[in-house]
Amino acid sequence: MTFNNISYKKAPIVSLQGQPVLLFNQQHLTLLEALEQKKVNTFSECRNGFCGQCKTKVISGSVSYLTEPLVTLADDECLPCCCIPNTDINLDLSGEGAEVVVRAAKHNQHHASEIID
Repeated sequence: MTFNNISYKKAPIVSLQGQPVLLFNQQHLTLLEALEQKKVNTFSECRNGFCGQCKTKVISGSVSYLTEPLVTLADDECLPCCCIPNTDINLDLSGEGAEVVVRAAKHNQHHASEIID
């Protein structure tokens, strides 16, 4: 979408094994920080792309790196500590214990969804 030569891009949705968890926006510096905010169980040490402890399989989507990782990654892996999603992304992480988005039907047959933050 463009308005007065300013381009606007939809904030990517981050999902865990197909379950939407968060909308990645300017509140998050890295994918790891966004996941931690939602209480997603991820292990990390260096937080700078050096150790590879947060290496995560990407089921679909793509990321950009804020700092180039020193760890060798497969085409379907990312380091959440130093990347941000370019597109909607689906990660092979468990949503157990995480604050996930829940869709529920109301009594009058209308569907409502919790706001993704």
